[in-house]
Amino acid sequence: MTLKYALIGCGRISPNHIASALERKLNIVAICDIVSSRMDDTAIQFKLPDSVKKYTDYKEMIINEKPDLVAICTESGKHGQIALECLDLGCHLIIEKPITLSLEEVDKIIIKAKQKKLVVSVCHQNRFNKSIVKIREAVEANRFGKILHGAAHIRWRRDENYYTQAPWRGTWEQDGGALMNQCIHNIDLLRWMMGDEIEEVFGMTDKLNHDFIEAEDLGLALIKFSNGSYGLIEGSTNIYPRNLEETLYIFGSQGTIKAGGKSVNMIEEWSFADKLDNPEEIKSIYHEDPPNVYGFGHSPLYQNVIDAITLKQTPYVTALDGRNALELVLAIYQSSATGKSVKLPLKRGSTMDYVGRFK
Repeated sequence: MTLKYALIGCGRISPNHIASALERKLNIVAICDIVSSRMDDTAIQFKLPDSVKKYTDYKEMIINEKPDLVAICTESGKHGQIALECLDLGCHLIIEKPITLSLEEVDKIIIKAKQKKLVVSVCHQNRFNKSIVKIREAVEANRFGKILHGAAHIRWRRDENYYTQAPWRGTWEQDGGALMNQCIHNIDLLRWMMGDEIEEVFGMTDKLNHDFIEAEDLGLALIKFSNGSYGLIEGSTNIYPRNLEETLYIFGSQGTIKAGGKSVNMIEEWSFADKLDNPEEIKSIYHEDPPNVYGFGHSPLYQNVIDAITLKQTPYVTALDGRNALELVLAIYQSSATGKSVKLPLKRGSTMDYVGRFK
C-alpha cells in the first residue's frame, strides 16, 4: 500500500521532506502554506504534478485529502496545535524539531497518539547519520566500558539576514534561541548516547551578539546523568565568520570517540581497548559530506516511519525522544533564569516562561 502524504509548511527545511517523500515513493496528495508563492516554488522545484493540491488552510487539506502521513514543517511554536488537530483527524506524523516548545503540548501529543494508535516521529534526522549509527552500535555493545562523560559542541553562525528572512526566528513564542533551534539535534544525540536519564542540569545562557532577537545566542550547560556520567553542552550562533563545527564526544573507561563535520557526519576519533576494528578504516567508511548542516538523514527517517506505519511498529525516533530533547533545553533555560541547578524530570515548561528574559 502506498501511503498518501501531505506537507504543512513550505519553508527552509521543506525541500528535505519533499525530496525524501519522492525518494520513498509516497503519494504526495497536497502541500500547504499560508503564503501561496512558497507552494508554487516548491511545486516548480520538484516538478510536482498538477494532481498535487495546494492549500492555505491545513485543516481543510486534511479533511479533503485524507492523507495517511503528514509532515509538519511550520514555525516551531505552531507544531503542537497542528499535531493535535492532525491526530484528531487520523494522521500519522513526522514533526520537524523541536517537537513543540511546550512540555504540556508534547505530553498531549504522546497521549493522543497512543489512544488513536498513530505513529508520531520527530525529525532528529542526525540519528540516521552513518557515523552516529556506528557510534550507537558501540554504545549498545558496551564497548566504552563505563561511560564517564560526553560533550556536544555546536559552533555555528547565524547573521541578521537569517532572522530577517523569517521574523519568527529567535522569538520566544515561535522558536527559542540557539539551543532550541540550531543545537537541539546534537543535544538530542548527547542525551541519547549517555543513557537518556538525567538527574540534574546547570546552565547559563546569554544574548551577546544578536540584539535583533529575543532569545539566547549562547548556551552552556553541565549535566549529571542518572548513570553517574556527566555531559557538557556548548552552543553558539556567534562564530565568526561562518559555521565552524558540530562535534560530539563520548569518553569511556575503555573507549573514546569524536564525531564531527557539518552535522556530526564523520568519525574523527575512534579508539577502543577491544581493538575489534581498524580506526582508520572506520573513519573512512563512516564518513559523509553533505551539502549543508541538514545532512542525509531525512530519507532514512522517512523510510523508518513508513515501515513503522505499515508494520505497526514503534519508529526509531519517537515523540518521547523529542520530549527528552525539549526537556533538556527547557531545563537549561530554567537553570539560567534562576541561577540554580534544575532536577529532572520536568512536568511542565515552555519557552514562553522566558519572555523578556534578556531585556
